[in-house]
Amino acid sequence: MLKNRNFYSDKLWFFVAVAIAGLIAGAVLITSFGNVSQHSLLCSLAGSYKRIGDSTQNQQLQTILHYATSRVVPQQSISEIRVSFDVLQSLSPCNFLIFGLGHDSLMWSSFNPRGTTLFLEEDSKWIQSVLKDASHLNAHHVVYPTHLSQADELIKSYRSEPDCLPSNTKSPITNVHTQCKLALTSLPKEVYDKEWDLIMIDAPKGYYPEAPGRMGAIYSAVVMARARMRPGVTHVFLHDVDRRVEKMFAEEFLCKKYLVKAVGRLWHFEIPSAVNDTGNGGATTTGSFC
Repeated sequence: MLKNRNFYSDKLWFFVAVAIAGLIAGAVLITSFGNVSQHSLLCSLAGSYKRIGDSTQNQQLQTILHYATSRVVPQQSISEIRVSFDVLQSLSPCNFLIFGLGHDSLMWSSFNPRGTTLFLEEDSKWIQSVLKDASHLNAHHVVYPTHLSQADELIKSYRSEPDCLPSNTKSPITNVHTQCKLALTSLPKEVYDKEWDLIMIDAPKGYYPEAPGRMGAIYSAVVMARARMRPGVTHVFLHDVDRRVEKMFAEEFLCKKYLVKAVGRLWHFEIPSAVNDTGNGGATTTGSFC
């Protein structure tokens, strides 16, 4: 029986690794085939790779090799990854902000060739470990001011704090003197300077009382999305919605009416800017984001 279990475990790892490598290869092919001419398939691929650019080509091929030969796979399931992958294929190159740096970071960066993909990570030692083998990733160390144990208090008190209310749009997370405890005011300048097309929230840690929890990340993501001035919505992906705090803060700030897809433990929201949201007219007067 043990031998059989090991066999099926190895078989599962193999299929997961191949599936991830296949998704990355698919991203490369879709990017490449926009300019395919009347050559054979193999010649077209070779020419397309050159058109993408040597550095991008090398990064994507290294990523395919990594996942095809590694037993370490992303925490998200293939069906969950596919949700974000499909959006990236329609928008890339784009601005992609990710809370968390992990075994999936090479994959996300490769899905957005020529775009901006920025990772925010709470563990400085983990950043060093990841960048040792993937120095091209754009990752920054961040410090979160909250603890998971404060979640209930934070969600009850934010409506009584004017700095937290949606009428302030982006000011709570750019004003270092804000009284809003949910606002992440010490993120890298690049986070505030860009408008993000996609925001993935898969960190910080949120499974023990002293952990930072994702309360600030969820709040700040929606504040940035509501302040968007460019056309289109902001796609927000929240992982681990099977946990109480993630689900509670998603329903309070990201809003069920903006939820467009739920797969496994991942929820995908399309958040309109406050300027373009014709269906949320009462939000700023009621003190609610939804």
